[in-house]
Amino acid sequence: MRSKSNDHFGAIKHHGAVDGVTGSCHQLYLDESNSILIDCGLFQGAETSPGGSHHNRLEIEFPIDTVKALVVTHVHIDHCGRIPYLIAAGFRGPVYCSEPSAELLPLVLEDALKIGVTRNKDLIEKFLGRIKAQLRPLPYNQWQPVIEHNGSHLNIRLQRAGHILGSAYVECDLKHRQPGPGIDDQKRRTLFSGDLGAPNTPLLYGPTPSEGCDELVIESTYGDRIHENREQRAETLRKAIERALKDGGSVLIPAFSIGRTQELLYELENIIHQQQQKHGENSPWHKLPVIVDSPLASRFTEVYRRLEKYWDEEARAVVAQGRHPLSFDQLITVDDHAIHHKLVNRLTHTKQPAIIIAASGMCAGGRIVNYLKAMLEEERHNIIFVGYQAKGTPGRDIQKYGPRQGYAELDGERLNIKAGVETIGGYSAHADQQDLLNFIQQMTTSPDIVRIVHGDEQAKKALSKQISKSGLALEVKIPL
Repeated sequence: MRSKSNDHFGAIKHHGAVDGVTGSCHQLYLDESNSILIDCGLFQGAETSPGGSHHNRLEIEFPIDTVKALVVTHVHIDHCGRIPYLIAAGFRGPVYCSEPSAELLPLVLEDALKIGVTRNKDLIEKFLGRIKAQLRPLPYNQWQPVIEHNGSHLNIRLQRAGHILGSAYVECDLKHRQPGPGIDDQKRRTLFSGDLGAPNTPLLYGPTPSEGCDELVIESTYGDRIHENREQRAETLRKAIERALKDGGSVLIPAFSIGRTQELLYELENIIHQQQQKHGENSPWHKLPVIVDSPLASRFTEVYRRLEKYWDEEARAVVAQGRHPLSFDQLITVDDHAIHHKLVNRLTHTKQPAIIIAASGMCAGGRIVNYLKAMLEEERHNIIFVGYQAKGTPGRDIQKYGPRQGYAELDGERLNIKAGVETIGGYSAHADQQDLLNFIQQMTTSPDIVRIVHGDEQAKKALSKQISKSGLALEVKIPL
């Protein structure tokens, strides 16, 4: 009897992060009956799923009967936020992720459920119990068998991606056992970048260089631009704070609760430490409050402190000096909602300078909205964007129209933008164009195919052009 060929071997289907930068979800096939998912994230802003539904329709729109496992590259909501819906659709397989991600993921999903699904504590606890039972934490740089079927297999290995604590890119080794003697087995390595970080990101080791692969699925969030270096971005941040000290205004930094907030705290502690050393105890820097107004960010920061063994050498050296970059004296955390409203009122009606870090990172909700509504129309305040702002979000509108003295809408209210608006690209946790090219160029074995996802059309095309110019791949694809 003639054996059926494995047409599905190594096939990839994209279920998100195709038309933009959110909703990451990719399916890799070993054969027609066995596959895995890499990420299962929420769509945000104006972005939609490939099935055509708007981002607030969250049902899983593709069959999952072949899906044997989920691999989570990191715990940002656009990479993991639809996991509750995947489980609701009947997925009961293992959820692989790095060891730090396994500690952070239940917190992220608990918050996502409270905001988007239910406040019922019993239901939330039941779900968290299920997800914890399905979690399979993995150390970096260790192969893990995921699927073994009739002599064929799919193994994965996580490597540091340098994006947030616990982030990983995923190497997938596939082997299809051919029937009959004298026929070589099919072998293939596919690599999913997840979100790659920039070098010299605070607290984190940079991405681990890859041995290479046959096919690479790479993000392109900043595939069309080059970031400021760390010294430049720190200088830009310091100058913005100095303006606040002079004008009696606040510096508002919309930031994601996990990753960006902790990295900013690390950098702010360093800037304040340097200025105190330079100007002494009478310096206004000595009393400048740094306010994290986000209960979730506070919880993540506690976990970051607990996971100190995963910090990079520079961060651990700072701790060895007796400094505490995530729990310094001027750091104030605000959990209570009533205190939050009092703080907004006080900073609006006094000239007390302050640095406020609050979610959401794209100003689409959360406590940052209250600050913006109170301060956006006053010149003495400054808004600093340190992360990507997706199309259709208030953050993108403020970022785009603020420097033109335009307006933005928040909670249906039109506000003229008089506050200063700056963007510091170097604080993005995403690699820039050159970092992405370096990641490919440093591979021992160059890929035959590069698939570009997770970026706006302009960013994907720009990165594709640079890859083609460099002769790094035989074929560059931009999935539709």
